Amino acid sequence: MGEIFKGIGKIQYEGPQSTNPLAFKHYNKDEKIGDKTMAEHLRFAMSWWHTLCAEGSDPFGEDSASRPWNQITNPIEAAKAKVDAGFEFMEKMGIDYFCFHDRDIAPEGKDLAETNANLDIIVAYIKEKMAATGKKLLWGTANCFNNKRFMHGAGTTCNAEVFAYAAAQIKKAIEVTKELGGENYVFWGGREGYETLLNTDTGLELDNFARLLQMAVDYAKEIGFTGQFLIEPKPKEPTKHQYDFDTATVLGFLRKYNLQDYFKMNIEANHATLAQHTFQHELNMCRINNVLGSVDANQGDLMLGWDTDQFPTNIYDATMAMYEILKAGGLTTGGLNFDSKVRRASFEEEDLFIAYIAGMDTFAKGLKVAHKLLEDGVLENFVADRYASFTEGIGKDIVDGKVGFKELEAYAMKQAPIKNVSGKQEWLETVVNQYIYNQA
Repeated sequence: MGEIFKGIGKIQYEGPQSTNPLAFKHYNKDEKIGDKTMAEHLRFAMSWWHTLCAEGSDPFGEDSASRPWNQITNPIEAAKAKVDAGFEFMEKMGIDYFCFHDRDIAPEGKDLAETNANLDIIVAYIKEKMAATGKKLLWGTANCFNNKRFMHGAGTTCNAEVFAYAAAQIKKAIEVTKELGGENYVFWGGREGYETLLNTDTGLELDNFARLLQMAVDYAKEIGFTGQFLIEPKPKEPTKHQYDFDTATVLGFLRKYNLQDYFKMNIEANHATLAQHTFQHELNMCRINNVLGSVDANQGDLMLGWDTDQFPTNIYDATMAMYEILKAGGLTTGGLNFDSKVRRASFEEEDLFIAYIAGMDTFAKGLKVAHKLLEDGVLENFVADRYASFTEGIGKDIVDGKVGFKELEAYAMKQAPIKNVSGKQEWLETVVNQYIYNQA
């Protein structure tokens, strides 16, 4: 197609005082934050589906954006044009990674064999582009939710024929991810849930979902795929109740079926808020359980009860997210994938760049603030002092398992009046704000 995004050059860092909408104000990829560059800390990724496939439609309106690569009528040529557009976009944005569902990159055929053949054509084309540009695959996955065959679910379907098809589709998607050097593979159970318990055998559905995941683990070992398997929690939408509700629920499921050694979490900000949690909460649960894998960077509208997938611009949320990520040791094989889409009225190609710049700057600023907070130890020191009673005396005996109910009863009988100290929540919130205001 030649140059697609005409008039837009490679996005440069111009610093916090810049008013250029097509320039970074905080993201300076080579700037060192601690012992890593910003690019190494953040590992930004382009989402294939929202960036290249979405055209601004919603349940109440038709497409509002006519992307040039989507005007091609031949499905394979259209898919190749998306590859061209995606790699040009990543090159101009300075993004090193991308993520996709199998059906994002190649069209479905008349049957699975033709669909797989279509996929092979586009995967070969992507592989050429990767070799030429050095771009990398953060993760791949299978879209087992759009097609009407998955109306009752994929791994949790009531129809064994559908289960077999989903398994075959996931098998191919894992192969493709391995072929492209993907560092992770994601399971997002878009239809793995139920609408009503009146027609649902939840026990069988959960057992079958575990069987599907075990098959994936076994097959990965068989073919030598060493990427990290990730599960992406989401509580609802499209189904009323989805089994991967939140991090704690997924951990309980994995531990029940002895799958905990093979899976980590892909946390999405908007999914956290749909579960009535904060983004930081879900990352915190991952950190303390050592299951933080990767992040889908977006935000929702708290006044709307669905997954709006907006580009992240909330500095406070990004700061506290990066705080948890840094405390977890960083994103190892994971990254910050922009599972985000421009608003329906932002229909120009330039808007894609502006949106990504906003998201990348937000997390760059959050990284700088979070690193400074940890470097100064202001929150860490307060928390350590708050729990100091568990480092000595009866508290240490509790932690060390040296006492039980009888010993604690005897201790309580002789206790002096209990004195608590303030949690200082408002002061701590002010401290975080001060760091945000003062960190350039």
